[in-house]
Amino acid sequence: MANDKKLVEEITSMEEDFAQWYTDVVKKADLMGYSSVKGCMIFKPAGYALWENIQHELDRRFKETGVENVYMPMFIPESLLEREKEHVEGFAPEVAWVTHGGLNPLQERLCVRPTSETLFCDFYKDEIRSYRDLPKLYNQWCSVVRWEKETRPFLRSREFLWQEGHTAHATAEEAQERTILMLKLYADFCEEFLAIPVIMGRKTDKEKFAGAEATYTIEALMHDGKALQSGTSHNFGDGFAKAFGIQYADKDNRLKYVYQTSWGLTTRLIGALIMVHGDNSGLVLPPAVAPVQAVVIPVMQRKEGVLEKAAEVEEMLRNAGVRVKTDDSDKSPGWKYAEQEMRGIPLRVELGPRDIEQGQAVVVRRDTGEKTTVALDELESAVPKLLDTIQKEMLERARAHRDAHTKDAVTYEEFQDLIGRQVGFVRAMWCGDQACEDKIKEDTAATSRCMPMEQEKISDVCVCCQRPAKKLVVWGKAY
Repeated sequence: MANDKKLVEEITSMEEDFAQWYTDVVKKADLMGYSSVKGCMIFKPAGYALWENIQHELDRRFKETGVENVYMPMFIPESLLEREKEHVEGFAPEVAWVTHGGLNPLQERLCVRPTSETLFCDFYKDEIRSYRDLPKLYNQWCSVVRWEKETRPFLRSREFLWQEGHTAHATAEEAQERTILMLKLYADFCEEFLAIPVIMGRKTDKEKFAGAEATYTIEALMHDGKALQSGTSHNFGDGFAKAFGIQYADKDNRLKYVYQTSWGLTTRLIGALIMVHGDNSGLVLPPAVAPVQAVVIPVMQRKEGVLEKAAEVEEMLRNAGVRVKTDDSDKSPGWKYAEQEMRGIPLRVELGPRDIEQGQAVVVRRDTGEKTTVALDELESAVPKLLDTIQKEMLERARAHRDAHTKDAVTYEEFQDLIGRQVGFVRAMWCGDQACEDKIKEDTAATSRCMPMEQEKISDVCVCCQRPAKKLVVWGKAY
């Protein structure tokens, strides 16, 4: 049995070293591999299957709001990138450049897209002529390149997968409505599909996207008390439209500039899944996103009839809409249990000769370890119900953890103490002056995560300078 637990023993305890625990889980759960290009990673089947499920569900939700998918080139001419000054300055340190085509120097450098605002703007200026052409509700699934100095699997890599939505509207009001609509869509997706509770809010001007009028975010809290920006939605106003000349003729035949939005969510959500739900035995996946929701493990499978009954159970569960597989490898049952736990499969169904004789199976939850004996003819209804229960309870536990690690601070001494102990989110009032925001980061390494959509007044004064407060801000150390 000791050898069966080898998978788990090789994971560093999260209490001992959370960063190493994270890396161990990523590797042992076989989610990714390192490539020969520093800072770039290889998605293994288990990791890519998670992204496929995320992509499929998000894509469905996008299309329900009228969004259509398109695809833009991965190269951006330097002259095009420089059209919007604030935007290019924001990305300049991270841009990768193509300078040669084969052996020949290019007449103009090409940027490997860090994001695609300029490409969409260049497209829209020719595509949009009249009010009848609006709105444009487009999204693309692609990879982008940002030359990060420090990388970590899923959380920050030099090439990563994401979706980026880009819309154009006739009025500022329509653009704002779309910006908030997509923010709420992201929040609902994270909570309903990934069992990750989030805080919705607006970024401060210092933290907003380069070139945006306003940036909104969903912020999640990881198990170690650090925040993770999990999705953003930007209102561009008409700034990009003016830089690129995107105009349309309204009903009175007057030329007007369009108003634009952009919104994106990336593979860092896989990192969030690991850090919100994982434990010292490995990955713990919410059933909704899990590529395999249940694994049937035949015990003493060489005994007559065991594998045949396992196949029947697998077919029964598949017909009930469960993503299921049978582990009929020649590994020991103990090894299979440890592997199932490491990979985070929500349920395992243990089935041996004695179980078959008694017309039952033992069903074990990954999230709690709870074992239940279920009659074989009831598995078809019991397993889907149990998966729904797991999904709900995982969200409840994650929300309880976040709430227990969210504290209020009125004085700067309280604030510094809470941040120093890395309790999680710290809510505190702010005067709106970037100097205070800068001082807080310099003193504590904490940043403003967002100004929550639902504002409260927990004090009359700024936590930093004690001048009159304007906004409640959620602060924290972040990935």
